[in-house]
Amino acid sequence: MSTPEPTEQDTTAAEAAGPAGSSRLDLLPSPIFVLLLGLTGMAGWFSWTRAEVDWTGDDSTVYLPFVFILCGWIVSLALHEYGHALLAYRFGDRALRGSGYLRLNPFRFRELFAGLLMPVAFLLLGGIGMPGPALYLDSSAVPNRAGRSLAALAGIVVSLVLAVAAATAVSILVPAGKFTDNWMLAGLMYLCYLNLTAALVNLLPIPGLDGFGVIAPYLPERFSRLARTGGLFGVIGVFAVLWLPMVNVAFAKLMLTVFGAVGMPQMDIGYGEVLLRFWAG
Repeated sequence: MSTPEPTEQDTTAAEAAGPAGSSRLDLLPSPIFVLLLGLTGMAGWFSWTRAEVDWTGDDSTVYLPFVFILCGWIVSLALHEYGHALLAYRFGDRALRGSGYLRLNPFRFRELFAGLLMPVAFLLLGGIGMPGPALYLDSSAVPNRAGRSLAALAGIVVSLVLAVAAATAVSILVPAGKFTDNWMLAGLMYLCYLNLTAALVNLLPIPGLDGFGVIAPYLPERFSRLARTGGLFGVIGVFAVLWLPMVNVAFAKLMLTVFGAVGMPQMDIGYGEVLLRFWAG
C-alpha cells in the first residue's frame, strides 16, 4: 500500500508545530517568569504602602524595595535577552526554541553566569545596569547579515522601551514639579535608570556589547569571531571602567543630563540606589 504524499496543509501544520518533540509551550512565558512578575508586583505594592514599617515599626532599614528593584532588574534582563532571541529565532536560529531565552526564564539561560549572575553582580556591586554578552546566539544559523544586526539591536530597543515605560508611569503618578519619597516610585525610577544605562552603554561598539553585535556581520569573519570569543572580558572591562569612582560619578551626571534632555522625570536616582544597596549607606 502506497504512502500518501503530505499535502501543503500538512506541511504548514508541521512547520507551525516546530521541530520534533517540541510544542507550542516552547514559545510561551515560563511559570518562573510569571512568578518573577508576581514577586515584583507584590514587593512594589508593599513598597508603595510602606507596609514593612507597619510590620516592624522601624524604617531605618527596609528590605522590600530591594526585592522590588532586584526582581524588576531580573525581569528586565529576561526581556532584554528575549528581544535578542526572538529575532534570532525568527531569522533562523531554531536551536533557541524552548530555551530559557524564548521562555523568559533567566534561571534556564545556557550562559547562566554571563546572562544572569554577572549582570546581578554589576547591579549589587556598583549600581550599574549592564546585561551580559549574548554568547548563546548562533550567528551561523542566521543566513543574512541584516538579520544578525537586527537581532543584536533588539536588546537595546527592549531596554529603551522598558526605560520609557517606567518613566511614563512615574510621570503619571508624580505631577510635574512635585517630589516624592515613595519607595516604589523611587525603585521604578531607578529601574528606568538601569534600563536606560543598559541601552546606552550597549551602543558602544566593544566586543561583548550589542553595539559590536550590530556591526560584527559587516566585519571580516575572522576578526568578528575572535572578538566574540573575548566578549565576556569586554563587558567586564567596561564595567570595571564605570566602577571607578570618578567615572561612576561623571556617568551618573551624564545620565541625568540625558534624562532632562528627553523629558524624563528628574527624581533623585541616588535614593533608588540607597534603597537597593542598603548595606552601603
